[in-house]
Amino acid sequence: MRYENRTFLILALFCLLSVRISAQNEISSPYSNYGIGIVNGCTPSALTAIGGTAYAMQNPYMINFKNPASYVAFDSLSFIADASFSIHANTLKTDSVTQKSVIAHPNYLTLGLPVTKHWRTSAGILPYSDLGYVIVDNHKVEHFGNNTYTYEGDGGLMQLYWGNAFKLCKGLSLGLNISYMWGRMSYLKSVEISGSNFFNTTINTSTHVDGIYLSAGLQYFVDIKEKHRLGFGVVYENSAYMWARQQQLITIFEGSLENITGLDTISNQQNRKGVLRMPHVVGSGISYDYDNKLLVGADVTWRNWSRYSLMGENDSLQDALTFSGGVQYTPDPMSSKYGKRISMRAGARYSTGYFSFNGNRVSEYAITVGLGFPFKGTSSTCSLNLLFEYGKLGSLHKNKLSEDFYKFTVSFTLQEKWYQRTKLE
Repeated sequence: MRYENRTFLILALFCLLSVRISAQNEISSPYSNYGIGIVNGCTPSALTAIGGTAYAMQNPYMINFKNPASYVAFDSLSFIADASFSIHANTLKTDSVTQKSVIAHPNYLTLGLPVTKHWRTSAGILPYSDLGYVIVDNHKVEHFGNNTYTYEGDGGLMQLYWGNAFKLCKGLSLGLNISYMWGRMSYLKSVEISGSNFFNTTINTSTHVDGIYLSAGLQYFVDIKEKHRLGFGVVYENSAYMWARQQQLITIFEGSLENITGLDTISNQQNRKGVLRMPHVVGSGISYDYDNKLLVGADVTWRNWSRYSLMGENDSLQDALTFSGGVQYTPDPMSSKYGKRISMRAGARYSTGYFSFNGNRVSEYAITVGLGFPFKGTSSTCSLNLLFEYGKLGSLHKNKLSEDFYKFTVSFTLQEKWYQRTKLE
């Protein structure tokens, strides 16, 4: 890679990195009120298109940060960068109300490099959870008149990771991601009572958390016959204890929440210290590859959300299972005809859910389709990946609230020669 191009690339990546750090995790889902918000299970776009199946996936042209053992596939002379951007639309429905929203935001930025013959490294930034909702509930209460209850939440957690993978022997690799996780979760509750004889009340609670989170992975690949390859992968994420600092402000006010005319503080608790306990995560997967043309895989993930707690409260969460599977087909990766080098992807996933609403678990399912477009130049290998995802969270029948979501994602992967010694003759 020429020095000028490399410098431009690094500057561009740092610009994207600053955008991802400064951007708010904006969503609109009442279900994000539980735990740390909606855990997005961020996966490389190419693997999200096959249902998010990742534990037993390994490719030299992809950074699979879901299983750090996969980094050993990086080319020994190449630098890899992967950036992703999404447009997220959702539709919330109750028996009487429908609400729609559309949000665009960057997803992740990851980098991968070779270190030695048997050692590869990767670093990146990605969202871990998203929190965002506004709920307004009007009730007529005897002797008080019309009461308006407002519930708001926003924030989420971000993850900055550094991962390393080591080739132990033929087909076997071990990897570890060390992540710094941080974020803010803010909640507002207010009640407005009609009439001039009553004061209105708000409770603002904001919690900042940060800490270290570990993820270890193992992969093993074996050739079962010519052109046929079978892969196995397992991942374990520790039950991390993170520092939490909470502030709570209780006030009474006159006027409306949008136009406060008078304000008095009832309670102001600052810098209350505690702990956020993250759940254990155990995942395993299997994959089958035929001649780099057909790739099929399946994963299962278990999270013990019942052990989650924040400031000593567990939020009544439950252990959850997630199942995913998918397929990728590339007619002929080495063909001179461009159309035969395009990868077609499809997949699905299902989660039992880790919280209850209206007395029933809130399950989730999604279906995904995608395309991978390779671009090849004299000194670089790039790919453009497109993904469409449709999913549903909850149901009107069981939970009295359903959320249909649609996501369109674009990711760009760049592979460049990182260092190559010039030979003079």
